[in-house]
Amino acid sequence: MQRRDVLKLLGSTVALSALPREALAILVEANAAATDKGGLKTLNAHQDATVIMISEMIIPETDTPGAKGAKVNEFIDLLLSEWFEPEETKQFLAGLEQVDAQSGTRFSASFVDCSEAQRAELLKELDAAAMLFAQKQKESARTAVVPPPMDFFYQMKKLTLAGYYTSEIGFAKELGKSIIPPGHAGCAPLPEATK
Repeated sequence: MQRRDVLKLLGSTVALSALPREALAILVEANAAATDKGGLKTLNAHQDATVIMISEMIIPETDTPGAKGAKVNEFIDLLLSEWFEPEETKQFLAGLEQVDAQSGTRFSASFVDCSEAQRAELLKELDAAAMLFAQKQKESARTAVVPPPMDFFYQMKKLTLAGYYTSEIGFAKELGKSIIPPGHAGCAPLPEATK
C-alpha cells in the first residue's frame, strides 16, 4: 500500500478502525517519523498554533494526554510536507486561513485569540458542515456522481484521529493496545514434526 492510497482512505468516509492493518502500520511509521524529526516544515507558527488548538478541541486532554500531548500537529505537518500533493497542502492551509477569516468576521479575533466559548461555537458550525460533506460523499459514492471538494474540517478531524490513534499515547495509553506492528521477530525455527 502506498502513501497516496492511505491518504485516499483517510479522505473517505471509512472509519479509522476500518483501515487495513497495512495502512495503520504506514500511519504508525509516519507518526514515529514526525516525532523523530521534530521541527515544522510546512506550518508556520500561527498555523501550527491553530492546528494544535483545533486538534486539542477534537481530542482534549483527560486522564490521558490529548492531541497536543500526542504531537498531532507534527504528524499533520509531516503529511502536509511529505505526503500531500502541493495543491492539497495549499488547500489545507487555505482551510486554516478560512477558519481565521470566519473567527475574524464573527469575533474580531483570530481563532487562537478567541475565547473558549467562541472557538467551540465556530467548531460546532464547522463540524455540521463536515457532516454534511460526509453525507454528500457517501451519496456520491453510491450514485457515481463526482464527489464534493474536500471539506477542511472533515479532513482536519480525520488527520487528528489518525495522528492521535497511531501515536504511542493514543494507541497504547488511551486504547491500551500495542503499536502495530510491535516488532518483528524474524524467522523462528519450527519444532520437528513427530510421527
